[in-house]
Amino acid sequence: MRDITDIADVKQRFLGHLTLTKGMSANTAAAYSDDVDKLIRYLTDAGIGIEHATTDDLERFVCTLQDVGIQPRSQARIISGVKSFYKFLRLEGYMETDPTELLLTPKIARHLPEVLTIAEIDAMIACIDMSKAEGQRNRAIIETMYGCGLRVSELVGLQLSQLYLKERYVIIQGKGNKQRLVPISPVAIEQINLYLEQTRSHQVAKKGSEDILFLNRRGAMLTRQMIFHIIKQLCELAGIRKVISPHTLRHSFATHLLEGGANLRAIQQMLGHESITTTEIYVHIDRTRLRDEILAHHPRNHPV
Repeated sequence: MRDITDIADVKQRFLGHLTLTKGMSANTAAAYSDDVDKLIRYLTDAGIGIEHATTDDLERFVCTLQDVGIQPRSQARIISGVKSFYKFLRLEGYMETDPTELLLTPKIARHLPEVLTIAEIDAMIACIDMSKAEGQRNRAIIETMYGCGLRVSELVGLQLSQLYLKERYVIIQGKGNKQRLVPISPVAIEQINLYLEQTRSHQVAKKGSEDILFLNRRGAMLTRQMIFHIIKQLCELAGIRKVISPHTLRHSFATHLLEGGANLRAIQQMLGHESITTTEIYVHIDRTRLRDEILAHHPRNHPV
């Protein structure tokens, strides 16, 4: 086992490990970096070298997170980052054992996502000012997010070369740089084509954004914050009082598919969820329909 002499260098190599080996996005790696910084500050104040920390030391670190009011969900994310860091330290020969193996993660209550009704989505779209230069772009953005169930990062990074509109599907670059095929609705295709004809084909894209579908007025890729602003403004104009975000359209996409009778596994694939457990959160939305399906199709409900 070797001692850590330059923690900044080790942490930088850890970030490289996350992005290059694990395929994490820059945002996720940055979050893990912040988590490790919290641990380093705690251990430094306690006079403990990071490679000499025990499970008891790490449990006390978790207790400090609780004491300062950090919520269980955030605690769980921080612990996940710390566990990844110690796995890396062991891989690099700084640790003989992993002190995080017995570190418990707080249980997190299932959060039921906010969902928009179809009428509310239609009302949002009706509030788009089509007389403005960005009107058609915003219409295409809403239809694409809702029609494909995209994460906001997937939307802003969507490339022209990933569009197969004649075949009615798009290639989405998801978490961990994993690609998936997602069907796209005729309505979304129509709005994208109008945007391409009226706006996108006349724009000069900035260097690095030449293949990006949705651009701002300066020809650069849109930011997540801009998408949030667009959706929030449309909800306000439509009189929708729910707490919403770009992810709300993704939740609505999954919920409406389930309500329409789509298979849960198919929804999982379209959303790009690695685990079916993540997708199952949408089952709560329409328990009445699921009950009716069981009554209608289970053989025990049809005695001979």
